[in-house]
Parts: sequence; structure tokens; C-alpha cells
Amino acid sequence: QVQLVESGGGLVQPGGSLRLSCAVSGSISSINNMAWYRQAPGEQRGLVATITSGGSTNYADSVKGRFTISRDNAKNTVYLQMNSLEPEDTAVYFCHALIRPTNSRPFRTYWGQGTQVTVSS
Repeated sequence: QVQLVESGGGLVQPGGSLRLSCAVSGSISSINNMAWYRQAPGEQRGLVATITSGGSTNYADSVKGRFTISRDNAKNTVYLQMNSLEPEDTAVYFCHALIRPTNSRPFRTYWGQGTQVTVSS
């Protein structure tokens, strides 16, 4: 089975940094677009950043200039480097990917289970 597992979350002070990782495992043929979403308490899940298979990136206005999404295709892993963190960044961060499993023609959507990021002094 295909799985996405996030790691790297935790507690950090305002102005600090964290790097999240999302590793894809299982029987897959290829990975297309990957993304990070987040869901703050009492809020809907929202898009944070996306990256295509070729490395093209897009960011939500709220994180532009502070966060950087990247990927290592050899490791089937996507990263989110978060700098200058603010209390408003506190949320559960979810990894998302479009993946073609083995023996499947179309790409399918997959989600990780999330990792908690708390920004507080």
C-alpha cells in the first residue's frame, strides 16, 4: 500500500525554524505534483505550497518568502523548510501527492496523517 508519512513537527518559538519531511513508500510507478496543506484549530484545511515533478513551486501569500518547498525524487520525499515562524503558523501540516501506483494507469491522490507544528513562546 502507498503511504505518506510526515515528520519534523514540534514546538518552536516565534522567529524560529522547522523543516518538515514527507516520505512516500509502497509500490509506486511515479509521483507527480506534491504539496503541503495545513489546518489550524477551528479552520478549514488550506494550501501552503505546491511543487511539480519538474520543481516548479507555488506558495500561499501568507507564507511566501518564509517557507520553501523542495523535493528529492531519488528518496521519494518532499520537504517544507519553514523560517521566521509566527504563532499564526500553528497548525497540523499535511503532505499531499499525486501518485501512480504500480499496475495503475491514472494518478491517484494520497494524504499523510499530519504533523503538529506549534509556534509559541
